[in-house]
Amino acid sequence: MLDGIRSFFSRNMELPQAGAEREPSTAPAGRQHESIHVAACALLLELAHADDEFAPEEKAHIEEALGHHFDLDPDTIVELIRLADEERRRSVDLYQFTRLIADAYDTGQKMVLLEVMWRVVYADGELARHESYLMRKISHLLGLKPGYLAEVRRKVTG
Repeated sequence: MLDGIRSFFSRNMELPQAGAEREPSTAPAGRQHESIHVAACALLLELAHADDEFAPEEKAHIEEALGHHFDLDPDTIVELIRLADEERRRSVDLYQFTRLIADAYDTGQKMVLLEVMWRVVYADGELARHESYLMRKISHLLGLKPGYLAEVRRKVTG
């Protein structure tokens, strides 16, 4: 699985050349799921690091969410987090990650991802200004209306 993730990034995560149109992914379904795992994990890590502190509660929530939503074993989760963090650090923006998710997920799946993201944001007990901005930015890049973001936030905060 992890070799598939790495090879997908090397083939498909590059930004298109100026003037070139993006072709639909021809990666096998398994590799597409693996790349989505990395993309989702990278977004979760970006949110966790948004306040310049990666709290143990945030890490625990990310690990639990990856295991629950993607049905991954603990060793694969550790490797996925490591790989996603490498890609997140190398990335100049979030577009490469949100593009994969926006193309592959329907609105319901995006809302579930937003819920996981809000739970990461609130895992340390506070909402930093940059975290709120980042949530709005990610929601926009995923093609979701602002009302969806607020709806999921209300659900998470009770």
